[in-house]
Amino acid sequence: MNVQDRVAIVTGSGQGIGRGIAEALAGAGAKVVINDLVAERVDETVAEFKEAGYTVIGHAANVASAEGAEGLVAAAIDAFGQVDILVNNVGMARDGYLAKMSEEDWDTVITVNLKSQFLMCRAVAPHFMEQNSGRIINVSSRAWLGGPGQANYAASKGAVISLTRTLALEMARFGVTANVIAPALVDTPLFRGLKDEVQERLIKTIPARRIGTPADIGNAALFLAADESSYVTGQTLYVCGGRSLGAG
Repeated sequence: MNVQDRVAIVTGSGQGIGRGIAEALAGAGAKVVINDLVAERVDETVAEFKEAGYTVIGHAANVASAEGAEGLVAAAIDAFGQVDILVNNVGMARDGYLAKMSEEDWDTVITVNLKSQFLMCRAVAPHFMEQNSGRIINVSSRAWLGGPGQANYAASKGAVISLTRTLALEMARFGVTANVIAPALVDTPLFRGLKDEVQERLIKTIPARRIGTPADIGNAALFLAADESSYVTGQTLYVCGGRSLGAG
């Protein structure tokens, strides 16, 4: 998968899935911009990546704001002269049944999970159009199919898929692809924060009978970012151990 010397922005890459994606791209020769809301995570990840020999910079920013999104793209261009790959990974959950869900919890999840992707795509679009190339990879979730207590999260992740399909149609004539990765359960700090019995119960809902890893998601992102996937656009790639095939 050829991404050698491509410049990639990965939002929310200070830990978890985002870090796994950033590592896959950097390991394949891409120049990677690490982003997180927490500056300490950015600094730690950049230091470890540089120690591994990767070409990387860090930029802490809230990409759910226009200022943060545009600043992140500007930082990438200042450092590397261009942007070739955008991975919109940042996201959060505030689960709760609809009757008890606050307006704040709805708005916050929609802003972080959906508006951030809109703002980042809007920020890179002129650069991709000018250079007649680019890769947009938006991280959604198998949860867009629906789940009790996840009205805000499922709605935001479903909207990501609709946004991506629209971008694929708008940007295809400029040589830009736009695709979605939809993970299910992945071994992240969020998952490990659950009680052991909850973890065990959730893993049993996966046909593959194992939880995913950040590297699993990273490998999928590497494929969608590479030259070899230039005829793939507007698609949703489930990386879920088969969980998307059922309602569990």
